[in-house]
Amino acid sequence: MIFDFQSLFDKVKQLTDMAQSLRSENASLRNEIAVLVDHNAKLEQRMQEAHDRVAKLIEQLPAAETDREAA
Repeated sequence: MIFDFQSLFDKVKQLTDMAQSLRSENASLRNEIAVLVDHNAKLEQRMQEAHDRVAKLIEQLPAAETDREAA
């Protein structure tokens, strides 16, 4: 009977250790996700800024080039 309790105790300890390990890993992954989401937002902002700059440059192209293409 003592063996049964010891076996049960060992299994419960393994389960609690695994649960703690998974909680720790989950917290780490959530932190990593937050960092990556922030990085992604910054990259999206940089892409939008680059797009805006290119659009502005296209608008500044001389009208003579578009007149030649129409002719």
